[in-house]
Amino acid sequence: MTTDVTEITVIGDDDTGLVANVTSLLFERGVNIEDLDQAVRDGVFRMYLAVDTSEMVCTEATLREDLHDVGDDLGLDVQVRFPADRETQQIAVLVTKESHCLEALFEAWANDELGADIGVVIGNHDDLQPLAEHYDVPFHDIGDEGGQQNEDELLELLGEYDVDLIVLARYMRILSPNVVFRYEDRIINVHPSLLPAFPGAEAYRQAVEEGVRVAGVTAHYVTTDLDQGPIITQRAFDVPDDADVAEMKRRGQPLEASALLEAVQLHLNGDVSVHRGRTSVRENGTQYQLGLPDEIDEFTPDRPVDGIGSAVADDS
Repeated sequence: MTTDVTEITVIGDDDTGLVANVTSLLFERGVNIEDLDQAVRDGVFRMYLAVDTSEMVCTEATLREDLHDVGDDLGLDVQVRFPADRETQQIAVLVTKESHCLEALFEAWANDELGADIGVVIGNHDDLQPLAEHYDVPFHDIGDEGGQQNEDELLELLGEYDVDLIVLARYMRILSPNVVFRYEDRIINVHPSLLPAFPGAEAYRQAVEEGVRVAGVTAHYVTTDLDQGPIITQRAFDVPDDADVAEMKRRGQPLEASALLEAVQLHLNGDVSVHRGRTSVRENGTQYQLGLPDEIDEFTPDRPVDGIGSAVADDS
């Protein structure tokens, strides 16, 4: 997502004085802080700063080096992303065994509809390696025999490929705060339900068991709270009386791919922003189908609504 601000992310063990050390350094170098957010989860401290470096009194290289020095002194991992760093955006796609979302991303990329490069595919199983190889994209398996991910290896790969956006294309593992905090608002997941209903595992099965008449899918930013991140796009479909989990997947998987692809395009084009846990779409966002198609309006009644009945009383 292209922005005019420099983004600084600080990760480390929670301790006193961390914020003051970083903000003091920025002040001394003429850097104006436009936004600052901090959080602690499972003992991991994260601070995100959006700063204006247009009038700073040092070079970009010096600021980056100084921040890294502070990080080394305090045991912090400091990432600095200047606007020029993001001219060519790199995507890492995380996968498990289901191919439909990865296939949609690859097709859009091959047709120049993505606006970024898929630099690497990372899996906790190697089932989708042939698909990545077909598109000549490096594939790395970071899972053990049971599919448990190696997060240290994951972070090394994300750094090696200089990743701007992480896309979870039906990746069936939860990312820890150690990963999420480093890529705040830069991880997009697709979940097979109309969140906030049916979070977690086996969402289609939950929907069948609850007897819903309408189910759907949700693409959202990933946070440290499972399936509770800001919603970007959603799709819905009818559930027949006799639908089982297999039928739910048949109806839902194409919509998963569609919603995820659209959410990725919104992010890459800079058409969506996050504020206080909610997404908002900029002017260009009108070209997207964020939810149901416009044609559904033809079948959606627009009256009665509360208050219209008062017109009858006025005529009596």
